[in-house]
Amino acid sequence: MVKVYLDHSATTPMHEEVLKAMNPYFVDRFGNPSSIYLLGQEARQAVEHARSQVADLINCSAGEIIFTAGGTEADNHALIGYALANKDKGRHIIVSSIEHHAVLETAEFLAKQGFDLTLLPVDNQGTVHPDYLKEAMRPDTILVSIMHGNNEVGTIQPIQELAEIAHQGGAVFHTDAVQTVGKIPVDVKDLNVDMLSLSGHKIYGPKGIGSLYVRKGTRVASFMHGGGQERRRRAGTENVPGIVGLGCAAEIARQEMAQEAKRLQHLAEKLIKGILQSIPDTYLTGHPHNRIPGHVSVCFKYVEGESILLMLDHMGVMASSGSACTSGSLEPSHVLLAMGYPHEIAHGSLRLTLGKSNTEEQVDYVLEVLPPIIERLRAMSPLMK
Repeated sequence: MVKVYLDHSATTPMHEEVLKAMNPYFVDRFGNPSSIYLLGQEARQAVEHARSQVADLINCSAGEIIFTAGGTEADNHALIGYALANKDKGRHIIVSSIEHHAVLETAEFLAKQGFDLTLLPVDNQGTVHPDYLKEAMRPDTILVSIMHGNNEVGTIQPIQELAEIAHQGGAVFHTDAVQTVGKIPVDVKDLNVDMLSLSGHKIYGPKGIGSLYVRKGTRVASFMHGGGQERRRRAGTENVPGIVGLGCAAEIARQEMAQEAKRLQHLAEKLIKGILQSIPDTYLTGHPHNRIPGHVSVCFKYVEGESILLMLDHMGVMASSGSACTSGSLEPSHVLLAMGYPHEIAHGSLRLTLGKSNTEEQVDYVLEVLPPIIERLRAMSPLMK
């Protein structure tokens, strides 16, 4: 059976070099980084080296990196930590309507705690226009959070412009860059963001580790209590193997990103062109060009996404119908609905995200098996006339 993995936006396989780097810290170098003896200090040195590797990837100082248990925790820390530390300045928060649930639900939690929440609209390509943010800003706006690249449709946002608008209004700017870090250049100075979230398992590192960039001088409350780790921002003994793995993955991404992005873009363009030419009544979702390399997202009329996934899986192709975090939901994607797609089209979504293991031959195979699957499902669909 052919095996084609096309769900790299959900998670990536761990790079062999990452696993090799992590292994000693499970057994031989198991020390607690807070301990003063040699074994503990070896672990501390490994943590700080990884911190520098992550910082180098996004062009910040090592002291501005806080290690977390993943992108979701980093998003929670950014929003809740900043809101609680700065509620005396104002209580208005702005996020986009197509954010990952790690941001959306955190913002909704804050709304229940007395903060005022505004959801920004997007256009039919999933872009947040700067004018939308200008209109939403208020004197009491303290925080704006807009993702860098959308996990479902791949659209990359004009973060630099959006951050400038937030700063002009006296607010800080956070971006969820989980889907873009390691895939395209992400420079926090160039983007002019105050906080940024990233995750290890999206860049061929381990699961359960991520980090939050917090610009020096940005006041953020502690997220975990009970210890002095991470400069008292996040209590708890550090996940040394995970941190080492994230650092190694960041270093590999920094070295290979440019060449890999070019290769993935070529494969994605071939896949998009083949799907649109061979399957009628198909919509490319997201921005046609300003999108994450290797990200393909489409909607098929008259079919249902879960059925497509099951039939693709039968043919050895692993894909998704949107965000892996909500794949158990029967509701259509909130991203597609925000972009203006009706329910019946949004239900027919398919996300194919390429990565290091994918080849031209695998793309050809998908283009061979997908059209008959859609044709068969449409033949059974009561929506077809």
